[in-house]
Amino acid sequence: MLMPMKPQGRKPISQQLREAIDASGMSRYRICKEIGLPESTMSHFMAGDCGLQLSTIDRLGELLGLGIVSDSEAEKGKGR
Repeated sequence: MLMPMKPQGRKPISQQLREAIDASGMSRYRICKEIGLPESTMSHFMAGDCGLQLSTIDRLGELLGLGIVSDSEAEKGKGR
């Protein structure tokens, strides 16, 4: 099975989520309460010890105003 190549310098989505959580200005406690996530799960995720379910990622993305943009879409946006 062929897997797409990861472009040089791109961070994994999980790392981008961790950075967005840290940059949000919201406490992890508040984020957990807003999305219904146990604080222990958040701690393990932030330490890189576990992942999150897609439903949790959806709630987190909605709370923080996040979305996924492909590299090609990001390049189109740079020229604006």
